[in-house]
Amino acid sequence: METINTSDYQALQIYLRDACGILLRDSARDLARRRLRPVLDNHQLTSIEELLARLDKPGRSGLKEAVIDGVTMSESQWFGEAAVFSLLGDQVLPDIVGRNPGKRVAVWSAACSTGQEPYSVAMLVRELSEKNPGTLSEPRVLATDTSRSALEVARRAHYEIGPDDTGVTAVRKERFFRSIEKGGWQVSPDIRALVEFRELNLLQRTLPGKFDVVICQNALVYYSAEKRKAILARFHAALNPGGYLIAGSSELTGDMTELYEPIACPSGTAYRKK
Repeated sequence: METINTSDYQALQIYLRDACGILLRDSARDLARRRLRPVLDNHQLTSIEELLARLDKPGRSGLKEAVIDGVTMSESQWFGEAAVFSLLGDQVLPDIVGRNPGKRVAVWSAACSTGQEPYSVAMLVRELSEKNPGTLSEPRVLATDTSRSALEVARRAHYEIGPDDTGVTAVRKERFFRSIEKGGWQVSPDIRALVEFRELNLLQRTLPGKFDVVICQNALVYYSAEKRKAILARFHAALNPGGYLIAGSSELTGDMTELYEPIACPSGTAYRKK
């Protein structure tokens, strides 16, 4: 599959929009081609046209999930965007525990991909609690994603850590990981015990609980403005009073000011529930 013709790409956009609310942008055609190539190969399909014809047919178990995974899978990194973890450590968590000393903070990593983000959050809270005894209890971290394959990786917690993973310092590697005989590193059992992984579509009406912090990076861009607004309203309903949403500023719609108060910090902007 060298290219996706216009009519097939438009049909794929419509299918994803109607099936799960995902908005595949016109500019993402080449990305979709690259990411769907393995899906076609694994399911012995030759074209997007054939893929669309087979998507909801019996005997094609897992095909729809593979397509969604392919076009939405985001890269996950240890201590990902430095600004996010600076916001958490410098502004968000101190404000929450300042109002509720000793609180067990509940965090929802709403698009966790392969798990590096929620494990990083658990590690950060552990570090902060050790630096400031009595201020923070062990966190409760819920990590959700639509991708079953990504969640399988996250639950195994077995990773290759290379020189590009600059967030994993030598100290953190020693404290929070265990070397695997066959190669790679596994997150330590005490950190894994703090994180629960669950399959969840952000458009589901049932909320997964109440949280002090919701983190949703680079996922809302896949939804239309209408769907984004609905998801942001669900995040608002899931937040405890005074809780925080951390999301990319380009992902927030301008008419959500009645729900969130932007809090400017040196490392970026967090959004506190009104």
